[in-house]
Amino acid sequence: MRSLTISIFFTLFTNLTRANVVFEVEQLTEDDIGDFSAIAFGNASETVLLNNDDRPDCREYPGSPDWPLDEEWSRLNRSLGGALIKGIPPAAVCYDGPYKDEAACTYLMRNASSTRFYINDPVTVLSEWPEGDTCHAPSGQQTGGNCTQGAFPVYVVNATTVRQIQIAVNFARNRNLRLVIKNTGHDFVGRSVGFGSLSVWTHWLKDFEFLPRYRIGAYRGRAARVGAGIESWEMFAHMTRYNMTVVVAGGYTVGAYGGWMAGGGHSALASKYGLGADQALSIQVVTADGRFVTADPRQNTDLFYALRGGGGSTYGIVTSAIIKVHPPTKILASSISFTGSFNTNFWKGFDLYHEFGKKIVDDGGTACYVSRRSDNSSFSFMTDIELPNVSEEYLSKFVQPLVDDLNAIGLNVTNRPPRPATNWASLSDGAGDTPGSSRFGSRLWPRANFEDAAQFRATQAAIRETVEAGYTFHGIHIQPTEEVAGYPGDNAVNPAFRRAIMHADLYDFARLRGASPDAFKAAHERLAGAMDKWRAASPGAGAYVNECDLEEPDWQQAFFGSNYGRLLGIKRRRDPWGVFYAPGTVSSEEWRVVTEDGMPTQNGPLCRAGSVEAWRGV
Repeated sequence: MRSLTISIFFTLFTNLTRANVVFEVEQLTEDDIGDFSAIAFGNASETVLLNNDDRPDCREYPGSPDWPLDEEWSRLNRSLGGALIKGIPPAAVCYDGPYKDEAACTYLMRNASSTRFYINDPVTVLSEWPEGDTCHAPSGQQTGGNCTQGAFPVYVVNATTVRQIQIAVNFARNRNLRLVIKNTGHDFVGRSVGFGSLSVWTHWLKDFEFLPRYRIGAYRGRAARVGAGIESWEMFAHMTRYNMTVVVAGGYTVGAYGGWMAGGGHSALASKYGLGADQALSIQVVTADGRFVTADPRQNTDLFYALRGGGGSTYGIVTSAIIKVHPPTKILASSISFTGSFNTNFWKGFDLYHEFGKKIVDDGGTACYVSRRSDNSSFSFMTDIELPNVSEEYLSKFVQPLVDDLNAIGLNVTNRPPRPATNWASLSDGAGDTPGSSRFGSRLWPRANFEDAAQFRATQAAIRETVEAGYTFHGIHIQPTEEVAGYPGDNAVNPAFRRAIMHADLYDFARLRGASPDAFKAAHERLAGAMDKWRAASPGAGAYVNECDLEEPDWQQAFFGSNYGRLLGIKRRRDPWGVFYAPGTVSSEEWRVVTEDGMPTQNGPLCRAGSVEAWRGV
């Protein structure tokens, strides 16, 4: 009898899991608030004043009348337990001023690019132009220049507890401050920076818990509780330890359970297990009123819908998620490359490859490739065709028909031995990312474009024209259908993803660092013209909100499709204050960043769209 009791107890115990990860235990209470009303919780039902003319036109910023005094910032820091830090641009050490440090500048120029310096920096994002390009690291013997704050946040909350995030959200809302959210800095359009802002840095929320038995709704199986700050490369160690697979963004420094998941999230397993947004079973989030809630199929279902694919930095700050765990999955890759000139069969080979793309995704695979103009007369093409859970012999036989077809038209292509996919492994321990300054546009190409003969010709012609114009084409074959995604379904992923067979980016070749506003705008006009060819060839398709042109026309349709109306309703109910703003996200059309030079950066006051003219004094 005693042994039976022990057995029952053990079974019950192994089915129990902690309600929260460690950093979520410490939460804000009314007692913590005391007489510091600036960190008090909000009440969405008491928003009458938000709808009249008494509401502020713009968010406060240094120098504006109601910007908090130093004493209030000091009090905020005490309430945060010392977690408030100044948002100092990392390159400030290279310029005259209070932060100049020649040794630190030398390190920045010589060593930072081979370390985790930028990923672990509280304000760095990996694209400079959205910030305003106001303080970048010098190159070579460059001297002179200026370094200003630009759109780097003024203060950063180095969040290691939910309590700190709640305090930051409440303070920003109650003091009318611009709030931004940053994880690892994989931000290419300005969602993690903002002029005069307070930033919540979720980078160190890295707790992990393997759940061998998890039940919710119709789901029965293994799962994992993951902190929002865990990077993709860090997850591979957990996969090895627990002999399992979870969907992440390859072997990179992307914070997999923040903005990547919120925007959809593609990976090498998209055709087999779906997108990152399809993996969440439960999400922990701090909402605009400062409350800490759980969103899952049983509670806060509106948030659960929106947080899975409805765009990042919009509905709350995710601290952790419980995600599906899949069987251990090995991905092999077969590499193919070829070159050609204007007068060769290069473009015939390009067409053959895109015909073959349907077979790749139908076999549960993906492919990642690049095509560019090498010089005035030649082009290059390189791809990795990736299949999960197959043998080397199977993959070699799989790609052989494509190799034969390419050889038949005169392209010198060999069937190389398959190898482990390089974008599904931890190769660099998260080191080596550095900021750049380029722009691009994206398109979720529908399968229909590659099945109908006329549409296929139009598609290939549009892509070819943009590559011939000098742009770099980056394509990823994926097929993340709802059937592949499985339970729990009903999320806010752009419907264009479900119809797509390929996600593609078109990278600009213009040098944007130091470019004048006129040169910057001219470069974008050329890029937009090239992207218009893609849009004309795929009417009604969409673009990937995490990799996009910030000035995408009809962006509501392109990024969110038919989901936009539902998402806008959720946004207005959950965040009537507009605490969470990010460019190109739901309800962002209700705001404008007022820049002095008219550039589409975040380097200017954030104002309500209807009040911009009044603010400018027009």
